[in-house]
Amino acid sequence: MTIEISNALAQFDAAIAEAKTADAAFAALQTLTQIVVGVKLFTTMAVDMEQDVQRRAYTSDPTNYPTSGTKPINHGPWFNVLNQDRAYFIANTIEDVAKFFFDHALIASLGCGSVVNMPVILGGELVYTVNMLHEEHYYTPERVALITRYLSLPAKTATLVALRAK
Repeated sequence: MTIEISNALAQFDAAIAEAKTADAAFAALQTLTQIVVGVKLFTTMAVDMEQDVQRRAYTSDPTNYPTSGTKPINHGPWFNVLNQDRAYFIANTIEDVAKFFFDHALIASLGCGSVVNMPVILGGELVYTVNMLHEEHYYTPERVALITRYLSLPAKTATLVALRAK
């Protein structure tokens, strides 16, 4: 672990200890994500399996990706990776992104062409996704390994704060 990541984890720990809102918790996670792996666009989605809906709960770009309303869960290959396989969804070109996301043109216009969607599983259920976007070919196997190693547990912690703040 580098000193920079160690310091970032300590800063996250301090921020999450004081977080009283979902925005504060996810802002702390966004800062940690930026330091650990880098991100151009960062969002989280709350998943309500009982109601079969999801909603954007946090965004680093409220102009293009606001937090408002719910939408039905799109049960398909993308969702199956997250919910059934409990794995990260990774796409590293805008062509691959376009296969799964209707808003691929907007994503490309923001300078993004790769994505990692990390499922947050609590109590055996998918409750959130953490969505990281960057330029094409950015999320290499080495960067995904950093996400796995340093962001999975903080994502669960931020999600628990967000759920408590409801």
